[in-house]
Amino acid sequence: MIRRFLRARDLDIEEASNLFLKYLSWRRSFVPNGSISTSEISNEIAHNKLFMQGLDKKGRPIVVCFGGRHKQNNLEEFKRFVVYSLDKICSRMPRGEEKFLCIGDLGGWGYSNSDIRGYLAALTILQDCFPERLGKLIIVHVPYIFMTAWKMVYPFIDSKTKKKIIFVENKKLKSTLLSDIDESQLPDTYGGQLPLVPIQDT
Repeated sequence: MIRRFLRARDLDIEEASNLFLKYLSWRRSFVPNGSISTSEISNEIAHNKLFMQGLDKKGRPIVVCFGGRHKQNNLEEFKRFVVYSLDKICSRMPRGEEKFLCIGDLGGWGYSNSDIRGYLAALTILQDCFPERLGKLIIVHVPYIFMTAWKMVYPFIDSKTKKKIIFVENKKLKSTLLSDIDESQLPDTYGGQLPLVPIQDT
């Protein structure tokens, strides 16, 4: 864990220490019981927007997030859902693996799904409380109108995270996914063999 915080701050011991102490304080106050129960995030789970199954070619868990199913809701509950999900993902990582691969599917995304406050809150939690956990984010089925929201969020993404994000056009979708994921591990919704499993059922 300490190595991850050090890498997130380019091995600057003072900055990494400050980030780690901030994380410990946040964890005690935000997750006082040690974990978040599904009863605390029932509205978010009902959206059926986050799934996890299989491993990529590097042995990282594969997470699929459907942005078009997200609805702007209670911000605190959404933050709890983000923490619940990241805790779940981390608990399912194979021994020796620290990162996960995420497919962000924006099919059907429209202005009713736009939630800048929620996106920024999730980004802050990922970067400051779960540093160096994201291995790669592949964004697919991107509607043109999403770029308006993306331009508002992009400045808040740190340089390390930016390098892990790729946008894929539809005609290159399966070939791009197969470069990282074997067909036996690829979700069936993208022509692979594994069925999607909701995050709460993993």
